Amino acid sequence: MNPGDDIRDASLLDLFLLEARTQVQVLNTGLLALERDATAADQLEACMRAAHSMKGAARIVGLEGGVRVAHVMEDLLVDAQAGRRHLNAGDIDLLLRGADLLLKLPGMGAADAILQADAYVTVLAAHLQTGLAPAASASGGGALDSGPQPSPPTRPQADTDRDLRVNAETLDRLLGLSSETLVESHRLGPFAASLLQLKRMQEQLSRTLAGAEHGPADADTLRATLAQARQLADACQQTLGDRMAQADQFGWRIGDLAQRLYDASLACRMRPFGDTTGGLPRMVRDLARDLGKQARLVVLGHTTRVDRDILERLDAPLNHLLRNALDHGVELPAQRLAQGKPAQGTITLEARHSAGMLLIEVADDGAGIDLDDLREEIVQRHLASAETAAALSETELLSFLFLPGFTTRDAVTEVSGRGVGLDVVQDMMRQLRGTARVHQRTGEGARFTLEMPLSLSVARCLIVDIGDERYAFPLAYVQRALTIPPDTIAQLEGRQHFTHEGRQIGLVAGRLLLQYPAGAPAAGDVPVILLGDATQTFGVAVDRYVAERTLVVQPLDPRLGKLQDILAGALMDDGTPVLIVDVEDLLRSIEKRVASGDLLRVGDGPQAEAQRRKRVLVVDDSLTVRELERKLLQNRGYEVAVGVDGMDGWNMLRAGTYDLVVTDVDMPRMDGIELVTRIRHDARLQSMHVMVVSYKDRPEDRQRGLDAGADYYLGKSSFHDDALLQAVEDLIGRAR
Repeated sequence: MNPGDDIRDASLLDLFLLEARTQVQVLNTGLLALERDATAADQLEACMRAAHSMKGAARIVGLEGGVRVAHVMEDLLVDAQAGRRHLNAGDIDLLLRGADLLLKLPGMGAADAILQADAYVTVLAAHLQTGLAPAASASGGGALDSGPQPSPPTRPQADTDRDLRVNAETLDRLLGLSSETLVESHRLGPFAASLLQLKRMQEQLSRTLAGAEHGPADADTLRATLAQARQLADACQQTLGDRMAQADQFGWRIGDLAQRLYDASLACRMRPFGDTTGGLPRMVRDLARDLGKQARLVVLGHTTRVDRDILERLDAPLNHLLRNALDHGVELPAQRLAQGKPAQGTITLEARHSAGMLLIEVADDGAGIDLDDLREEIVQRHLASAETAAALSETELLSFLFLPGFTTRDAVTEVSGRGVGLDVVQDMMRQLRGTARVHQRTGEGARFTLEMPLSLSVARCLIVDIGDERYAFPLAYVQRALTIPPDTIAQLEGRQHFTHEGRQIGLVAGRLLLQYPAGAPAAGDVPVILLGDATQTFGVAVDRYVAERTLVVQPLDPRLGKLQDILAGALMDDGTPVLIVDVEDLLRSIEKRVASGDLLRVGDGPQAEAQRRKRVLVVDDSLTVRELERKLLQNRGYEVAVGVDGMDGWNMLRAGTYDLVVTDVDMPRMDGIELVTRIRHDARLQSMHVMVVSYKDRPEDRQRGLDAGADYYLGKSSFHDDALLQAVEDLIGRAR
């Protein structure tokens, strides 16, 4: 065989896999429909044609096992189509296993493929003779698998993860819009030439007026000159009016064209929701049988357009929600019949657009959620006291379902009980800048609603000013934008709060979070953005609200790395750059500052900044040591921030201002020696005082730390409160 044969075979196998996925989807859909109605002639015809196509495709690529499997499947379907056999549950089971096997065979070796195919043919033949479903599987290495199998991996191809499938209609529309753009751009040349003509007329007018000013002063000459100047001025005015009208018309046309071109380009990233739901009805059917239940999945909104990146990330959340609906929601057939429900439960999966957002709902007609059991589980897990749990509303109770590790199952099964599931859904929604909610009616079922942007390439944002710079907060994360009077801000344990809808909301200055110096106190009401979720909400004070805009998300240069609290960049309509805030990162920064007590109060002006306490950064990977040092220094009056390792400390040093760094040596990601070395080589930080506190107390260890640039080396073996505090005072003085 020559090398070209390998390339040709690989290409044919890839084509076979593409066709196999399509035809197996047809088989799965048709067979599930036939399970509900075995006389559906159109579904029988579709399944028979799919099996026939698979047989032909397998023969072309030389996949003999695939030919055998598809052939016996086709025979069974032809018999059913001709009325010689009535498809029963055992027939459907075997045909579905055959469909799974057709996807597995290309990934096997030739011998294994033949063995698996022969085992399947044997089992099917025995079934047709007895009319009974196979008990388990054939013996030996050719045993049949009992459940649905994932698609086999395709041969690796370079950069396929970023390939997009664009249909011919969309491509034609893009080409048409590109042609229009080219035509419009050609209008700029003549337009610029006409402006040159206007410029020459204006220059002639200027010369005429200059001649009148410095020429003969007799009345006739002056009148003639002024008449000529008036004619030139009228001509200039007429020409200018025409050019302004042309410019307005051109601006409207190019704006409309740019919008249509953008819409068409965005459509290239959009795919029908149905592209990700093909295997879900089969999964629901098989899992229901494993659980001894009867259920079917109804999918609505197949054609709803969804961003490709969002669609790819929805697979895990949808699987979790559907499995949850089957295991926790849909009852056993006997229970449903006793309650007056049909034996077969129904799970509905729907996708639709609403108010510029994508909504996906997973609803079942099962038992719903027992709120009393949920309340008892919350108390048993010590998540709330019995009194608090009793006072929780239904919405507050249901929000506990999304906590990591939370489950209402007493025992671990293959389906649930490990506390993994709904927290995965919540995490994915946060990554997609969306939210997850649950509603239920006891005895009538539950409904989970996922709400997210239509696309990750654009974001509807609230634009604000902070520290004379412009920032954008994605609206998906903004609970409310409001203004509060300064006299409603209260102080509690050194932190600021205000009351909103009966709740106490912690208030943080946006200038502090984004590393700007304190500004002048606000003269009027304070603009505040509410961020967070039902469990924890913070108010971030900004300088000014600007606008609400839909922005095209533009990733930052990868050489910058991950910027703290910043997600991406964008341009406003007038070309002004704006940074899009990473709200998840910002909330973590707020929690860290709340824990360390490093909060700038809203209304603090420059004079307060000048009188601030001295700031110390404690960097240690040991929580015990870190907290001990923090409390000692805080009790002495210093402002203290903490870093959990050397890399965290380095990022905090670059973002903030400190008078002293107290660091350990042995830490993950970056040790203390490297941290000290970086500080001494940084032009802004090199004059900062640095103290090393370490268990390594040998003379050579001390020398190594001092050689790196530390001002003081304190061994933890001889560590005591007064030694640390005295060393700090020796280096930077008292707290004030």
